[in-house]
Amino acid sequence: MLLTLIFPPPPSIFMAAMSVISFTSLANAGFSELRGKHMQYSKFWNFNSSQKSAEKKQKIPQLSGRTGMLILYAPAFLAALSCLLFFPHHSTRHLLLSSALTLHFLKRLLEVQFVHSYSGGMSIDTAIPISLSYFLSTATMIYGQNLTQGLPEPPIDLKEPGILLFLIGISGNFYHHYILSKMRSKGDKEYKIPKGGLFELVICPHYFFEIMGFFGVSCISQTLYAFSFAMGTALYLTGRSCATRKWYLSKFKEFPQTVKALIPYVL
Repeated sequence: MLLTLIFPPPPSIFMAAMSVISFTSLANAGFSELRGKHMQYSKFWNFNSSQKSAEKKQKIPQLSGRTGMLILYAPAFLAALSCLLFFPHHSTRHLLLSSALTLHFLKRLLEVQFVHSYSGGMSIDTAIPISLSYFLSTATMIYGQNLTQGLPEPPIDLKEPGILLFLIGISGNFYHHYILSKMRSKGDKEYKIPKGGLFELVICPHYFFEIMGFFGVSCISQTLYAFSFAMGTALYLTGRSCATRKWYLSKFKEFPQTVKALIPYVL
């Protein structure tokens, strides 16, 4: 069944290794979130800090939240844009993949600059690994697509459903980011319970749509690496969503128990 949905995996040790590494590292990050060991950004900035770790953190260069997020997304955007503009595209699928990744990271950069409000910071030792992960995954996905040149197309073509999923994903993600940005007035750094859109049903609808967007990208690509990355991303954001719901429950006594973490009425 799987082979009807993806290109035959190329005889590349690099691509096989990256498929395994991407999935396992992202999945492990998701399970770490469930265990209470959080990536140090957003509302979990300083969440795990003991006195010893706080002293250690003082020795590490600290970035503002906005600067940290720009560092996260800029290299991946430049990689995708370079591939889109300067490298030949051997198929419509290859062109669509480069375009989708460029649009995704351009949107993230514009949101960082003009939409999001930040109340915390980010240490450089958090920003660099995440930035490197985004950059490597973007470059690897496009490189993997290039290796499909000359291979037979998968029996089931998922390009058009993938485009639809991707567009719904980035639109829903932006809409809920916009809702979050409007919850704070200028200079306000306090968190509030989000209202509006799917926030009435789940606490992380922006993650739900981000997962949808990456599965859209994997359907456009139809390579093993793209699906491995999408699955890993889904597991990480599921863990992060559950941790976020737990955080809101601990911070707000009035937080509705019926609001789930990620999937309406389910999880």
